[in-house]
Amino acid sequence: MTISVCMIVKNEEAQLAACLDSLVLIADEIVVVDTGSTDRTKEIAAKYTDRIYDFPWIDDFAAARNFAFAKATMDYIYTADADEVIDEDNIRLFRRVKELLPPEVEIVQMYYLNLMEENAVYNSKRELRPKLFRRLRTFEWVNPIHETVRLAPVIYNSDIEIRHLARGHHAKRDLAAFRKAIERGVKLDKVLHSMYAKELFIAGDNEDLQHAVPFFTESLADPARSEDEHREARCVLARAYRLGGDTAGFFALCLRETIADPCAEMCSEVGHFFYDSGNYSEALCWLHDAIFETEAVISIFVRGTENLNLLADCCERTGDPAKAAEYRRMAKEWEVPETV
Repeated sequence: MTISVCMIVKNEEAQLAACLDSLVLIADEIVVVDTGSTDRTKEIAAKYTDRIYDFPWIDDFAAARNFAFAKATMDYIYTADADEVIDEDNIRLFRRVKELLPPEVEIVQMYYLNLMEENAVYNSKRELRPKLFRRLRTFEWVNPIHETVRLAPVIYNSDIEIRHLARGHHAKRDLAAFRKAIERGVKLDKVLHSMYAKELFIAGDNEDLQHAVPFFTESLADPARSEDEHREARCVLARAYRLGGDTAGFFALCLRETIADPCAEMCSEVGHFFYDSGNYSEALCWLHDAIFETEAVISIFVRGTENLNLLADCCERTGDPAKAAEYRRMAKEWEVPETV
């Protein structure tokens, strides 16, 4: 089995060499597609490969990935980002997979380790992701009777771990890409709907949220959207209304959600509203429910450090320093779960 490593890059001079140092140990060819670097990215890439291509950035990651994949010539394609590193132990696992992978396997999943302080869109430290793809798919008939062509890909879940070592997050870039896609009339499917909500809820500021109000208002009114998507829309709109000062709109959403089946995000928003209003005893109740009594539907971070510290502050202001100290200790010890 042979492997083409395919990457899209832009201004990655700070971390590209560390990434390629590990990839040269498993790659039979490396394809680097540059989307407009103004630093030494291409110069560094040229030390590892002569297959470097320019692709004008059109606010479309899929288009850039497809261009890179079209340049690959090996049996399988490994897709990599410049902020990923594979250590020696996992290089050995990767080589073993390369030697022994059955030819019918079309996708290999690997564990993605999110080792970063600032984390825009991940709810866990470790998650399986498709990383290695058969370049040319073959079709075969299956079943001894009522035979049919096998359409579902054959997937292998490996033990390989990829270390994600991003310097900060790309929330502003990604949120701008979402806005431009929506402006072009792209309909966000369920996965992208969830990712947009997550980016906004975890890393968006008030300006980002106000830009998103028309999209999520339309989403909430769309009967073709699932209840999960409607719930995501209500959570994002509630935060946008709270930060934008639309109290009537805020409580119209929150009351409907919290009466029916409250989630951590909505309880958190109500808690923040009362905290900002100076009603610390009411804020305490809602923040407690957000952290301890409800489940998150978008981001586990609403049950983490920030709200624990806010809950501690409410306890101090309402005369319970012992509870405040307990919550501050919990805030210091809180970590993103290994998996969700």
